[in-house]
Amino acid sequence: MTAGERLRRSFVRAGLQPVDRLEALPAQGTVVIAATDWVFDEGLIKALAQRQNGALMTPDGAAVAAHVKVAQAGDAVALLESGRPVEGLMPIALAELAYNSALRKREAPVLERLTGANTRAVEAVLFRASYKGVTDIVTKYAWPLPARAVTRWCALAGITPNQVTFASFVFVLIAFYLFWVGQFALGLVAAYAMTFLDTVDGKLARVTLTSSKIGNVFDHGIDLIHPPFWWWAWFVGLGKLGFALPYGEAMLWVVLGGYVLQRVEEGIFMRAFGMHMHAWRPFDSFFRLITARRNPNLILLTLAVIAGRPDIGFAAVAVWTALCLAVHLVQIIQALAAPRPIVSWLAR
Repeated sequence: MTAGERLRRSFVRAGLQPVDRLEALPAQGTVVIAATDWVFDEGLIKALAQRQNGALMTPDGAAVAAHVKVAQAGDAVALLESGRPVEGLMPIALAELAYNSALRKREAPVLERLTGANTRAVEAVLFRASYKGVTDIVTKYAWPLPARAVTRWCALAGITPNQVTFASFVFVLIAFYLFWVGQFALGLVAAYAMTFLDTVDGKLARVTLTSSKIGNVFDHGIDLIHPPFWWWAWFVGLGKLGFALPYGEAMLWVVLGGYVLQRVEEGIFMRAFGMHMHAWRPFDSFFRLITARRNPNLILLTLAVIAGRPDIGFAAVAVWTALCLAVHLVQIIQALAAPRPIVSWLAR
């Protein structure tokens, strides 16, 4: 989309009424003015909307957006067009807004001038900015390059994030069935397709500024509910292929119960300390890469299928789930013993 269209969407999502000329402004109140040849991170407009008499500054000291009284709008426009350093307004530097708690990372928000020749480069910056900083190893290292290409294709084709999410749900069902009947290799293909689309839908929503509450519930609801069903189906598939796991049912309960309890532990941490468990310390962020969630478990199962022993893969998931459950419990205990308030290492 054009920088102006992206800016319009940012204004609407920040609760602002976009207008493109001074004559359309109300007689009084305040106004946020932004240069339409710049690409702004959505969070920058939201932050500026909350700071009257503020001006958003580029790293070299030029003002590109301002929040002023309507009576000062004309002067503010002239200021932005001239590129002069801000005068009489409180400067807002990108470094002040570097910590993104929602995406669990510390990174300067996107603020890039669009020249026409750098469109692809700006797209790359926007896509990178849409990624969570703390996530699992597959999402963080395997998917970014192909996900950027597919996200761009979806945006150009007019495919919505919810349509991508629905496609991922279809792959959830396909993987479940294939695991259930013991077709583990094909099931893993479907499972990885689901995890890939699960990456694409969120990135597509963020870069096109089309995320919604319904889409968020749909996406996260699928993410939350489906993994235990996959592991249950895998266990059933083992039986159909004649694999006899010692203490198999006990392992199944460890896998299913451990998944639920890990989610409970994360919820307890969030409720008690107001932040994600995985964003507290560098170790916690590292451990999120490999903790017994869907994607790291899929790696264990994939290695086992390659070795021809899907039963050992299931046992490995059970053992790893139990160990991760214990690690998260220790994290909660350590946080309870730490001086309050605890602060994310990414916010310091």
